[in-house]
Amino acid sequence: MSHLVKMENGQSQTIQEMLGCIERYNPDHLKILESYVQDQAKNNTYDLEANLAVLKLYQFNPHMLNFDITYTILLKCLTNLPHTDFVMAKCLLLPQQMKDENVQTIIDLADILERADFTLFWQRAEVNRTMFRHISGFHDSIRKFVSHVVGITFQTIKKDLLKELLGGIEDSTLESWIKRNGWKHQGQDLVVVATQDDKIKTKNITEKIEFENVGALMAQCI
Repeated sequence: MSHLVKMENGQSQTIQEMLGCIERYNPDHLKILESYVQDQAKNNTYDLEANLAVLKLYQFNPHMLNFDITYTILLKCLTNLPHTDFVMAKCLLLPQQMKDENVQTIIDLADILERADFTLFWQRAEVNRTMFRHISGFHDSIRKFVSHVVGITFQTIKKDLLKELLGGIEDSTLESWIKRNGWKHQGQDLVVVATQDDKIKTKNITEKIEFENVGALMAQCI
């Protein structure tokens, strides 16, 4: 869905154009930006700059604060881990947002993910599943982050552990994630994530030193 912002002169701009000028701080545009946040959740798209602009407008206009939009923005930030989007969004929260129980729950989920305690995350996610059921692709986005962490941590991993880390998924779903990440089976119980050769790549370094440079250096040493 295309979102156009109407300016005071009667002309219209796209959200991206509006965010590039002083109009990004105009509270009259907040409703359109909030609708844009909802569309991101529905269509599994993401626009960090627009979402941060919404939080900034809440700072300037606390009477216009919308907690549901705040939750959606924070949850969308989680879907973009390991990038630091959540930290930036958290820094823009007002005191009343920080005191909100749901915001604290999301912050707790973020801390758990940062600690890579994925088993605990999925347990907490199940308890709070109504909070992000409107976020299209939320679970798979988290699994993508889990796969990233697994990829830089393990060379081989047991299939049962991998299924647990990915949220207690079925064997068929595990197969799709193994294929997506380019991993391979080793026997019945192991998955090869990366070989040592994949992690350590040697480099040949060749240095070219001109004679004139060496001559100048030797002259200084005499």
